Amino acid sequence: MSNAAPISAEPDVPGAPRQQRQDPHAALLDDPQEWASFGRPCAAGGAPVEWPPGAVPQDAPAWESHVVLSGMHCAACALTIEEALRSVRGVLQADVSATTHRARIVWQPTQVRPSGWMAAVARAGYQALPAVDAFARTARQQESRRALWRWLVAGFCMMQVMMYAWPAYVAQPGDLSQEMETLLRWASWVITLPVVCFACGPFFASALRDVRLRRVGMDLPVALGMAITFAVSTAGTFEPAGIFGKEVYFDSLTMFVFFLLTGRWLELRLRDSTAGALEAVMNRLPDSVERRGADGCTFTRVATRSLAVGDVIRVLPGEAFPADGCITEGSTQADEALLTGESTPVARPLGSTVVAGSYNLQAAVQVRVEGTGSATRFAQIVALMESASLQKPRLAQLADRVARPFLMAVLLAAVVAAAYWWPSSPGHALMVAVAVLIVTCPCALSLATPVAMLTAAGTLARNGLLVRNLQGLEALAAVDTIVFDKTGTLTRDGMALQGVHTSIAGLTQGDALALAAAIAGQSVHPASRALCAAADGSVQPRWIASDVVEQAGQGLTARLLDASGALAPRRLRLGSARHAGADAGQGADDSAALQVVLSEETGENGASVELARFTLAEDLRPEARSVVQALQREGVAVHMLSGDRMASVRRVALQAGIEQARGDCTPGGKLAALQMLQSEGHHVAMVGDGLNDGPVLAGANVSFAFGSAVPLARSRADFVVLGGSLQLVLQAVLLARQTLRVVRQNLWWAAAYNALCVPLAVLGHMPAWLAGLGMALSSLLVVLNASRLARLVGEQRAVPAQPPALAQAALETV
Repeated sequence: MSNAAPISAEPDVPGAPRQQRQDPHAALLDDPQEWASFGRPCAAGGAPVEWPPGAVPQDAPAWESHVVLSGMHCAACALTIEEALRSVRGVLQADVSATTHRARIVWQPTQVRPSGWMAAVARAGYQALPAVDAFARTARQQESRRALWRWLVAGFCMMQVMMYAWPAYVAQPGDLSQEMETLLRWASWVITLPVVCFACGPFFASALRDVRLRRVGMDLPVALGMAITFAVSTAGTFEPAGIFGKEVYFDSLTMFVFFLLTGRWLELRLRDSTAGALEAVMNRLPDSVERRGADGCTFTRVATRSLAVGDVIRVLPGEAFPADGCITEGSTQADEALLTGESTPVARPLGSTVVAGSYNLQAAVQVRVEGTGSATRFAQIVALMESASLQKPRLAQLADRVARPFLMAVLLAAVVAAAYWWPSSPGHALMVAVAVLIVTCPCALSLATPVAMLTAAGTLARNGLLVRNLQGLEALAAVDTIVFDKTGTLTRDGMALQGVHTSIAGLTQGDALALAAAIAGQSVHPASRALCAAADGSVQPRWIASDVVEQAGQGLTARLLDASGALAPRRLRLGSARHAGADAGQGADDSAALQVVLSEETGENGASVELARFTLAEDLRPEARSVVQALQREGVAVHMLSGDRMASVRRVALQAGIEQARGDCTPGGKLAALQMLQSEGHHVAMVGDGLNDGPVLAGANVSFAFGSAVPLARSRADFVVLGGSLQLVLQAVLLARQTLRVVRQNLWWAAAYNALCVPLAVLGHMPAWLAGLGMALSSLLVVLNASRLARLVGEQRAVPAQPPALAQAALETV
């Protein structure tokens, strides 16, 4: 783009302040070659686009970038950052999550560069780093280390101050001399200084930032409480005869600071292990990988993002595959749980494909790279997860809107309480105000919804179900009807062998299947693949097919040679009864099943003799019936809508235990049937394969796109099922209901806590240290309650029904 280069050099570019140009690290991110490492090109509205191969990245109308934020503590911080980003010219969208500490920014390269909107974040008092593995891990480790040090300093100083304060509590009149009491107060003041100057640093920095920006954040009341307590206690130490009297509260100050930091540190750890599960899944790719050099022998470790299609890399055991590719040397087993939800290792022999994000478990292998960056399935999954993690459900948006007015009410309540108690004791009046400021912090209210939603989303992601829309969890909890598509949803994308019927004496079922599979191996038709899968490849050493001719929609004709030479060559036909020259009605006992006929040409006027018939039918997923029964036990009505023939629909519905089933439905007919259910007052979830169910998926209250063939980036569904099990639908329903219960419990707890503690604080019955303990415990309880959701999926598993023995091998067909 001709006008792109001057942007980074022009001093008056909108959104590019002077301090940004002096930051060499931010300037590095203005290089268009760096943008793909933490974002992707998109349309102006934020929708992903397919970009032509070889196109220059800055030719995109807009870019979507993801960053990790440091310095955040609450929902008010997220709102502040969003407002700062949206004020930059060229930034089209900005979404910030207070729970994951990540942000999504959609921006136009023609108007602003990354350093421009990163500088806006810095002016707001926070730091933005590209959301790549190294940056995310480093930022998280640094934040955890600083929080731990502050907690340790506060704890050590609290114990020392309590030791000096204890004599004043237990001493009788005359036990302590004035000199000793003064010395103990001075010692307490000195030891409290590290708490105020270091441990309280985040609270004061956040409060000063809010004051500078003329906003009210959640740390402002807390910081005011700390400053007032320290000021009153300092006045009591240096001027005991002053207006605030001689009372000091260093023990209360250090104690409630310790409690607050304890709560924040535990909350940080829990967030990383529960709601942070999304980040754990997204940050799977290695930072570097060994790439084979031009000599074909040596390997050099290079950055993952420098890989290109055609490179050969060596992946060691325990490492993640950094790109999609094909194994060219060695064999191993891979963990593909991210794509399938199954933790069972998958064999990956020589010549097989591997996918980015899966783990090499067994041996070192060499892989030829076939897809990198946004071209990989892993990148599509990460894009969906990042988008979902930054969404704000309706309840969370309501809490955010309430937070700032509530904080203003807190400040007003503190002023009123101080004014009420001031005539009797100014010192006591200020400490009552401190208790009100601390105890009423709405952290628990702001955390109640997002931490539960993200914990549920992370739990489902680890089991193979992506949440594209967090609002979908709330909608799914209210669902009372689920509509399933048939083909590719209740059934697999293929067919299964149901029976073998031989037509001549002396021909066993196994021999007939061997002959059919030898011919079927030359075709990709679903019926041919089902026959090959049922035979399990054991026929190849016996029969060799030659002169194969396939008539589309009819069948195959081939000459079979006995590999051992014991039997004469044979001319066989496999396909429809008409193609095989057989009676169409023979053996057709199920109109919903497909009859495949095997016959042998006799050489007389083209006549043929029927050898066997194979009955094929759609392969019902083995867990379908148990999942349907479990949903019905949960009070969810189950329906089926399909565009297939009614006879086939009835057969599948009978096998799955579904009473309400309709066939011969067009996409418009499916949508009309779903809207009819909604008009009757039902909340309906639609489960489809995502290929031709777009209208009905979009029209449902909540929707699932089922099947690995779904184009992830274009799917209209709220949930994308990556694994091959219908159990994920059942688990999502159960987890959504439990998630909403947890959210309600959290909200009720936050409301009850404030309703109980605020009056106690205003009446002067709650000391500052107890207010700090209550505030810390309220936030911690909300996070602990949400963390229970991470264990629920494994406890709710339906038991799949066993497939027919003859079709067992065919169940592994695509």
